[in-house]
Amino acid sequence: MEAPLEDGPPVGASAGSEGPSRGVELKASDEAITFMSSIEPAELQKCVFPDSLVTVSECGRDLGKFSVTVEFARRVQQPCMLLHAQSQGAIDDSPCGTTVTAYLTTDLEVLEEDYHEYVKLEGHSLDKRCHMVRHDGEMVIDKVTTVGEEVTRESVSYATSVLRGLVTEGSILLLMRLIALRKKVPENMTFISFDQGLRIIHTTFSELGLKQLEVGGETVELFGMERIVHSVEESAATWQCYFLDDGHLASRVQVGSPVTMRLQQLPSQLEKGFEKIPLVWEEDMQMRSKFLDRKEELKADHASYLRQHPEIRALISDFLQFLLLRKPDDVFQFAREYFIPFASRHPPESSLKVSSF
Repeated sequence: MEAPLEDGPPVGASAGSEGPSRGVELKASDEAITFMSSIEPAELQKCVFPDSLVTVSECGRDLGKFSVTVEFARRVQQPCMLLHAQSQGAIDDSPCGTTVTAYLTTDLEVLEEDYHEYVKLEGHSLDKRCHMVRHDGEMVIDKVTTVGEEVTRESVSYATSVLRGLVTEGSILLLMRLIALRKKVPENMTFISFDQGLRIIHTTFSELGLKQLEVGGETVELFGMERIVHSVEESAATWQCYFLDDGHLASRVQVGSPVTMRLQQLPSQLEKGFEKIPLVWEEDMQMRSKFLDRKEELKADHASYLRQHPEIRALISDFLQFLLLRKPDDVFQFAREYFIPFASRHPPESSLKVSSF
């Protein structure tokens, strides 16, 4: 995933009781906004596929994996795109990773996004979580940073009216697929995004042209684009990405970094046998939401049943009281003998039918 951007106090937002001072309001270019509004459903349909790359060092050492999935979804009955990206690997043998789950409108506006980044160092781990959601005309952002045992919390919000042309960690990945499919980066493609301090900054895209690369034993021609993240205080960060004709990501590198993400096999080769990607459901926003919804549904159903049958609580209470008074060595035999009289209230055949499953 993207390397961390620069930390710093947020500007142009509200945070806690003392809002930060408002700086110069940055805006996306007309060309960038026009591009987002020009996206057609047929183009999005072509973007629904998985990407899987390996992360390698300069000497070719395997350092980890990078994967992206895109699919159509619904959020609060609204049709949208669901993007899930995950990077896992190691830095100097210390486990690290990034997970992004984003719900996006069909013109790439962010409805909700969850970002998690971690580096597990012995005695000094780093964990960053950032959640943003669009609500009542505002983008509300909550961020929690844990360094060792020190926890820092930030909460800011921006009016969505000042966020036209916003791209985030999740929407950028889908935006680049769309640009690659069109095989052209329009002039003056300047978007706005957030840095690690939750300040608004500029992100620009430009065309790198074509180049050839060997993938899976075949030489293929790739379309390249460059993304520059402009910083408030420090030097800009630059990424270069190259794509196949069908929009699959083939190469990704941050300029100046010794680490490269590469496609090992062409999609046509992968169709012969996909590698299963480990699922971490706790970090998948959609699956976690379904789990919590189902959990609450079951709790409500069970509570309703207990209210309709108050004799259950009395029965269990009496059994436990009798059990604790007698303290039998064989609890199962004791329970069997205790509940045998209740069995006479129902035909044996009915009980057998129920237990046969």
